[in-house]
Amino acid sequence: MNKKTVRDIDFKDKRVIMRVDFNVPMKNGVVQDDNRIKAALPTIAYLLERHPKYLILMSHLGDPKKDVKKAKEKAAKDGKPFDEASFIAGKHRMKPVAEQLSRLLNKPVKFAPAAIGPEAQAAVEALGHGEILMLENTRFHAQETSKEASERNTMATGLAAYADVFVNDAFGSAHRAHASTEAIAAFLPAVAGLLMEKELEYLDRAVSNPKKPYVAVLGGAKISGKIDVIQNLLGKVDALLIGGGMMFTFYKAQGLNIGKSLLEEDRIEMAKKILEEAKASGVRFLLPTDCVVADAFDNGAKTQTVSANAIPEGWQGLDIGPETVKLFSEEIRKAKTVVWNGPMGVFEMDRFAEGTNAIAKALVEATKGGAITIVGGGDSAAAIAKAGLEKGVSHVSTGGGASLEFLEGKILPGVAALNTRN
Repeated sequence: MNKKTVRDIDFKDKRVIMRVDFNVPMKNGVVQDDNRIKAALPTIAYLLERHPKYLILMSHLGDPKKDVKKAKEKAAKDGKPFDEASFIAGKHRMKPVAEQLSRLLNKPVKFAPAAIGPEAQAAVEALGHGEILMLENTRFHAQETSKEASERNTMATGLAAYADVFVNDAFGSAHRAHASTEAIAAFLPAVAGLLMEKELEYLDRAVSNPKKPYVAVLGGAKISGKIDVIQNLLGKVDALLIGGGMMFTFYKAQGLNIGKSLLEEDRIEMAKKILEEAKASGVRFLLPTDCVVADAFDNGAKTQTVSANAIPEGWQGLDIGPETVKLFSEEIRKAKTVVWNGPMGVFEMDRFAEGTNAIAKALVEATKGGAITIVGGGDSAAAIAKAGLEKGVSHVSTGGGASLEFLEGKILPGVAALNTRN
């Protein structure tokens, strides 16, 4: 981690603009889960304690253009009217987020009805010393996500004009080369916030300098989303434990019958290749030895536990079985570094959450034994939170896509753009 952080800057009387990841779930204009807001509080507190002239916060909230299109199509299909303004107000406006932040800080948070332009400029100019301003959703401006660098730069220069220093604390958006995450860093001194620093330290430890034995647990629905991670980790880990829906494509690659279980037919050859690469690299590549199958994709379905080679016709695997739980848990407990990305089953349904919950418990036990345990955001973060065990591991990443790309060995544009220490 050779990037400059907030610790390298004197913020007294400086105008500060900070990219946060406040992309939180919203329903009818109410924040449903404020964990991402809470994750930014240490950096916000750190900055305010150093008496900046003011602090401006910016974030995206969902993908308004894409979401409106989908909602319009659904309304048309259902023959219902569609009120675009109400839809956007309910899901994509930052004002409720600013209000929730204000409650958490116990301090007023002002709000600008745009991220750039005359209204935003007026809101910035009205700020008093030490005040906080939340800009409107950056994705309401097409330049934010434009494929044209010149358009992103136009927005970035508008944002940079508000400030003397740019702080990026939005690890969850660090894999995006957007105006507010990457382009702005070309126009201001650019440093990492405390959350960004923590994310990079833990993930870099897992990728570059892990304590051995090093175990990676990968789950989720599809191999296609994890191929690069698997191939990058094969040269680093001692054991790779595979669960979730993608295990069935590996089963198929071994010639096993998988009934109606999830299958990526176009990835069977890739699965065979990965199995060969794992064997050649000397990594213990562990697939589940048993699984919980159901006669329907339903929490109330009939279930049975079967061996990997005995999935009945017409049944589908929805979780790893108890034998696999024991096997995987033993591997995790022996490890000194564990990375977990992706649930072991359909954890959203309680009947198929046991395997995922057991992995979460094994990570907590490994942590107590001195291991560094990292949960790689996304569904894994949701699963460990649902199990109430997130405080028992070393680090739960706030960025699903970003942590995945980091584990793949990719450069994250939002990180690369930050200033480097001499």
